[in-house]
This record gives sequence, structure tokens and C-alpha cells, in this order.
Amino acid sequence: MTSDIPAVDAPESRTADKPTQKPIRAAERPKDAATLILVDRSGSTPKVLLGKRHASHKFMPGKFVFPGGRVDPADRLMPVARPLDPAAQDRLMKRIARPSPAKAHALALAAIRETFEESGLLLGTPATETPAVPKGPWEAFAQAKILPDLQRLYFIGRAITPPGRTRRFDARFFSLDASAIAHRIEGITGPEAELVELVWMSLPDAKQLDLPAVTSVMLDELELRLAGDFRHDLPVPFYRMPFGRFIREML
Repeated sequence: MTSDIPAVDAPESRTADKPTQKPIRAAERPKDAATLILVDRSGSTPKVLLGKRHASHKFMPGKFVFPGGRVDPADRLMPVARPLDPAAQDRLMKRIARPSPAKAHALALAAIRETFEESGLLLGTPATETPAVPKGPWEAFAQAKILPDLQRLYFIGRAITPPGRTRRFDARFFSLDASAIAHRIEGITGPEAELVELVWMSLPDAKQLDLPAVTSVMLDELELRLAGDFRHDLPVPFYRMPFGRFIREML
């Protein structure tokens, strides 16, 4: 399931000190999600991996998105080759109700699992033995003897879908170099799949596609990092719209 959500729409007109927004019902609360931006820097121009959503989907039909989706309970149980960088883990635990290393771990792994489910790409490093993994999609990693390497993941952005939407996500955006692709299972994408095609595109070309607003924003954030330095200790932008006010703060 793709978590790429339009979280940065233009602010609504509201009075800052007298919000008129109704309390959010439990069903409208954003669900934790994670998205992965794979970057191929092997050539002269960096390229990113995007997938086109099926035209019949009610949620963002025909849009080009990064792979991603909701966090699954099994993500907390998946072993890894190397854990998250401490600085990335610290930023993942900011501005959440019950921060924990286990939740940060699950968010990072959700991005890797969802990328596999939507693209067939197994991201990680070879394991010396067949790892014990949770049942479900992670079993493909065990069969290929691959363990995710969270040390190579960069946390580059966070965005919450504005209130009032039928689907709301608290999405964390990660970046990973394409050299982390350890194996590929064919036949995952196609005419009847969630993503009907996958494309590697330069950032300028990608920005010309039919993209959700938040995808365009995260491409800009990625471009800033590619032009400068990829470091785990860099501030991470957090986009949200409480009471109709657009906020971009740094974690």
C-alpha cells in the first residue's frame, strides 16, 4: 500500500488564536507510515525510482509515487544487519506520543518491506545464515538470505495528511542508495498490480510527472541533500497543518 499522501496543500483561512476545526475522530487520526526514495547515483545524473499507481484505484489513481505504506506489527520483529544510525533514530522519535527505539526501527523497516511488496526489490546485505523472520512478506528476505541494513537509510522528511481527508498518514520519508538492491523478484508490478510500472528518472524529469504534492516536496528536499551532503545528523523537515495553518519545522 502506498503512503505517498498530499500533506502539503495550501493552508486554509483560519484565525490563528481561535481555531474552528472540530476535534479529530479516532477514525481520522493519521496512521504511521513509511516511504522509501531509492536513488541511483551510479551515473552522471542521480535518478530516483517512482511507480505509477493503477488508474482504477480510488486513492491517487494514475499518480507517480514512491513505494511506501503503513507500518505493520511484524516490522518490529524483523532482524537487521545493522541498526539505524543514532542520529536518525533520535529524529524519528521526536514529536511522537510514545517514542521508542523499537518504533523508530519499525518505521525504517516498513519502508523497506513496502518497497519489496510494491516493486519486488529486496534491499539489504547477504546474511551468512538463513535468518529467523516474522511470517509474511519478510519471509522472502529469509529465503534469499538477505537482511536489511538500516545504517544506510537516511531520514529526510516527515509529513502528516491534513485533517478532513478520508485517509490520513503520518509518513516518514527515507532515502537509500540503489546499491542496496540485493535481489529482485519479478512479476510484482504489472497491469493488475498496485503499481503498474516502475521508472528510474532524473529529478528534473520526475518533477514533470503527475505527482502528489508531498512527492514534489520530498524531491526538493532530496535535491538539497544531493547538492550538499548526506549526513544522518542533518535536520529533518516536518510538514503538517494543525487548524489549517501550514507548518514546516525542523526535527
